[in-house]
Amino acid sequence: MSVGMAAPRAPYACDPDRSRGRLVAEPPSRTRSPFRRDCDRVIHSTAFRRLKYKTQVFVFHEGDHYRTRLTHSLEVAQIARALARQLGLDEDLTETLALAHDLGHPPFGHAGERALDACLKDFGGFDHNAQTLRVVGSLEHRYPEFDGLNLTWESLEGIVKHNGPLTDRSGAPVGRYREHGIPVGIADYIKVYDLELWSFASLEAQVAAIADDIAYDAHDIDDGLRAGLFDLDDLRAMPLTAEIIDGIAAHYPDLEDVRRGAELVRELISHLIGAVFAEAQKNLAATRPQSAQDVRQLGRAQVAFPTEVAAEEAAIKRFLYQHMYRHKRVMRVMGEAEQILFDLFAKYLKSPAELPPEWLVGAQADDEGDRARRIGNFIAGMTDRFALTEHQRLFDSTPDLR
Repeated sequence: MSVGMAAPRAPYACDPDRSRGRLVAEPPSRTRSPFRRDCDRVIHSTAFRRLKYKTQVFVFHEGDHYRTRLTHSLEVAQIARALARQLGLDEDLTETLALAHDLGHPPFGHAGERALDACLKDFGGFDHNAQTLRVVGSLEHRYPEFDGLNLTWESLEGIVKHNGPLTDRSGAPVGRYREHGIPVGIADYIKVYDLELWSFASLEAQVAAIADDIAYDAHDIDDGLRAGLFDLDDLRAMPLTAEIIDGIAAHYPDLEDVRRGAELVRELISHLIGAVFAEAQKNLAATRPQSAQDVRQLGRAQVAFPTEVAAEEAAIKRFLYQHMYRHKRVMRVMGEAEQILFDLFAKYLKSPAELPPEWLVGAQADDEGDRARRIGNFIAGMTDRFALTEHQRLFDSTPDLR
């Protein structure tokens, strides 16, 4: 089959007609599958709209053309759907997971996550995957019969486990959760709705996860070039991007740098998608799963980069870490952004009356942990813009973050 053509539905795809359902039972839609309804609910959520003003790498007011969490999520969805189509997976579930994967991110990107994790260290810490589950599980207030979005089991599973199992069969945390345990938001939720943390997620979730990596690599190169943090010649330090740049030069010797950069990003995405598709085909041909449940029990991810490409992709990430994420200009802005969230958290904890009244409804006045988690939820939902506005309201001086 040619790359890009739609494959027939594969036996190992998630079947919306066999969904495990929702925590709160609802009558089926006459016009949409359960997974399409999930995707539509994500798109219409308040948290999704807020992604427009949440930092990817650059704070929203640093330039109109840099990625935000919203545009990043849209690019992840495009890449994920392309892979799902080629592999015969359910595109609606794949798109749901791609669009929802960053709903729990706080303002100011990973700097905001570090700050909230530090603020909440005595109350379970902060994890953006757990926060995404809180958003879709309880924090959205749009429907008369339930809090949250009441997504299907398959969507919730994919949100929580798209990077792999969180525990072993006995319930012991694994991987990055081994040291600090399962995040509070996830641990509390699975007491009500078991998401089988010991198993791998569906292929649709695995596709959404690797599409996130591909999108990061490509658009952060694009944004880094635009910001002048590095140039095309710097990218020759990596074999993959050097090969692509040389190919562009051979075909278009007089192309200006802006178009050369755009062509590099386009070809990089195509290369990585093609490599993942080929590797997934090879893995699935070897393991031969006959259902989505078979996929969950295989014991390893089926959607991955081939070994050689994984090394190339890791080199890109190392380059971006050194030349972009740790660039002194980015570090200065993110350091100031972290301080804004430290200030806000301390202020709200000391003076809860500064919070909007709805965030105090039902709060246990004497329970510092309950109050801290509510404050964490409130701050995590902020956009960059609102966090700056709140800081200006509550403090005499606010960094400009430029």
